[in-house]
Amino acid sequence: MTKVNDHWQKNNSPSGRAFWDNAVYHVGNMEAYRTTHREDYLNYTLDWASHNHWQGATSTNKQEWQYNYGEDMNHVLFGDWQICFQVYAELYKIKPDSIRIARAREVTKYEMSTTKNDYWWWADGLFMVMPVMTKMYGITKDPQYLQKMYEYYKYAESIMYDDSTHLFYRDAKYVYPKHKSVNGLKDFWARGDGWVFAALARVINELPKNDIHRAFYIKRYKQMAKAIIACQQKDGFWTRSMLDANHAPGYETSGTSLFTFGLAWGLNHGLLDRATYLSPTLKAWNYLTKIAVQQDGTLGYVQPIGERAIPGQMVDKNSTANFGVGAFLLAASEMTHLAKK
Repeated sequence: MTKVNDHWQKNNSPSGRAFWDNAVYHVGNMEAYRTTHREDYLNYTLDWASHNHWQGATSTNKQEWQYNYGEDMNHVLFGDWQICFQVYAELYKIKPDSIRIARAREVTKYEMSTTKNDYWWWADGLFMVMPVMTKMYGITKDPQYLQKMYEYYKYAESIMYDDSTHLFYRDAKYVYPKHKSVNGLKDFWARGDGWVFAALARVINELPKNDIHRAFYIKRYKQMAKAIIACQQKDGFWTRSMLDANHAPGYETSGTSLFTFGLAWGLNHGLLDRATYLSPTLKAWNYLTKIAVQQDGTLGYVQPIGERAIPGQMVDKNSTANFGVGAFLLAASEMTHLAKK
């Protein structure tokens, strides 16, 4: 964990924007900080948050706020601009300065005041925003956060969830049989399902024990865990198209890291039995540490930014990315806790 993170921070400035890819790195870095208690890790994320003025997209005109795909400052309601709020909420818990969550509170309260429920229309969005809702509930104790989270999640399931496999399509464009893998199979993108699986773990971790939907989330999490280990490759990784290894063959680290995190978390919290899930988790960690992590600390075999498994796309030991490192740090932190057990 420290080898990979030290290498990343040495070679990358903390002054990036507050969009999802940087924010995923900082989600992982905060877990690395909690695991190692290294102040330089905390300061790196503080510098990033301050650089972005504790905001995501910065538009102040609510009439122009949008939530379809968009990287401009009007896409305030788009989840890729909201994952930064997870990090700010974590920093708020360390030092309760109201400026740290002021924008998060403004945006989420506005969003929840609308009648719309289709804010999370792609699988990644569940990872980006579901933990924002639980963290803001934890700070404010406003039950609307948990009520709306369930409502938005159920919409996402209605357009992406496959009942027979217990996996998620990346979004409605990829639902079978409208879309198929090169061999005519259902095409479940590993990183997309990794986002969902990791989101469920992070949400359950912070849900109140008496939340009325807690059992439902746990059921989905366990169903996904069973489906995920069933398609793990013998070397411990998952191919980009989970059920069609020949669609885009070869190593891939970002989805594998997210699955490793989710599985290790379940073992650590008693939701997954060791007899079934410990071996797949250790195999995945073995791939990450023996193959994905390079000698200098570079994390390789990370599929670039995208939304699907792409036949013929080159992913090699030099393929790295901020969000991939963040996902690896999540996995490494949970593996540290698992090792202590």
